[in-house]
Amino acid sequence: MTLRVRWLGKVPYRDALALQRGLFASDERYLLLLEHPHVYTLGVRADPAHVLVDPAATGAEIVYADRGGDVTYHGPGQLVGYPIVDVAMGPDAVPAYVRTVEQLVIDTLADVGLTGAARLPGYPGVWVGDRKICAVGVRISRGRSMHGFALNVDPDISYFAHIVPCGIADKGVTSLAAQGVKVSMAEVVDALVARAATVWGPSVERQGAAWNRGGRGAPPASDAGGTGEGLQISDRKPPWLRSKAHMGTEFLDLKRTMRSLDLVTVCEEAGCPNIFECWGDGTATFMINGERCTRACGFCLVDTRRPDVRPDPNEPEHVAEAVARMGLAHAVITAVARDDLADGGAAQFAACVAAVRRRCPGTSVELLIPDCKGDDGALDTVFASKPDVLNHNLETVLRLQRPVRPSASYGRSLAVLARAKAAGLVTKSGIILGMGEREDEVAGAMADLRNVGVDILTLGQYLRPSAAHL
Repeated sequence: MTLRVRWLGKVPYRDALALQRGLFASDERYLLLLEHPHVYTLGVRADPAHVLVDPAATGAEIVYADRGGDVTYHGPGQLVGYPIVDVAMGPDAVPAYVRTVEQLVIDTLADVGLTGAARLPGYPGVWVGDRKICAVGVRISRGRSMHGFALNVDPDISYFAHIVPCGIADKGVTSLAAQGVKVSMAEVVDALVARAATVWGPSVERQGAAWNRGGRGAPPASDAGGTGEGLQISDRKPPWLRSKAHMGTEFLDLKRTMRSLDLVTVCEEAGCPNIFECWGDGTATFMINGERCTRACGFCLVDTRRPDVRPDPNEPEHVAEAVARMGLAHAVITAVARDDLADGGAAQFAACVAAVRRRCPGTSVELLIPDCKGDDGALDTVFASKPDVLNHNLETVLRLQRPVRPSASYGRSLAVLARAKAAGLVTKSGIILGMGEREDEVAGAMADLRNVGVDILTLGQYLRPSAAHL
């Protein structure tokens, strides 16, 4: 079986945990490699007294995790690995698996120039003398693993002073940098993946986010991860891709409906070339929460000026009225990203679902949502409204995430979809093609979506909205 390796870049802990849980439910093997923003995590047997300060005072959050072990720290400059693999069960299964992970790290450290890293009898993890360089905390259930290891490449070691690391008061912490080994995060990742292939391979399918320039653990010259050059703006599209502008009775009637109810559609705001075909058929995608987006995705034509209005409290009823007038059997509702709102606009989504169900009980409702910054409460509000389809677009492959949508992330989007599936919803996502992605990258993204439980996938052709876009 293939080991799917994903370098995800920086991923908040809660997003990574949701993604792990989604992949855990699949039958494929994964190795997730990433960095976390500053966070303290406590395992199931952790003593809260081992957190010595208010984490908020250090700029870190605190999360209770379902792994073994006590309290530990994760942050930039630390390589975190989450192997999600099958584990042969038996009376010694967990200790044997921990030894496998420890040996993987020990061999990797030797490959990048640190000799002498070893186990310390009676203590899990990897040590250099009496200082821990890699924490190991795992969970094994139903013959599958979760959680994993945290290898200190070049983190800010001072964050460990605010806790009793792993509940061990008389031992220290170290890193590759502190041991005098100057090596980039990219080089450590490459070395570790090569070793992982011998443990969980030999077949490896690898995808990675573009590397940051500068910062702790960054390679000296990173991959820009840019999009493709594309066609010249003057080049003609092939005939099958060109749509004709038909503004007949149906088109004009629908436009009057939208204007009379003061509604916004993504068809207009995003400059969709299919508007004439869709509106001519009497269908449209409603866009709620205003027409200004707080993000600036490289492919999107929607207005990115600062939003100047609160969500309209009458909007849900207006959407429901439009659905009734149009006689829709299936209504699609999306929104701009509203990072300026405490709930990201989640309550308005829920209100729209409720309004459509009251006005048109036979109509199914599909929500196409932003990521709501991964906020638990916001996503729970949307999921609790029980849309018939929960859609969240991945948009592009892992390597192109930064240039295509710099305020979002691959890991978070997969986490949103995994959480929606765990909530019992029918899930859907979409990928835009034509921005420089490779065929193998698309296949990898499709596999990732399938393995977090996505039910429906759409693939769309990118059409550049203007010369200022990707």
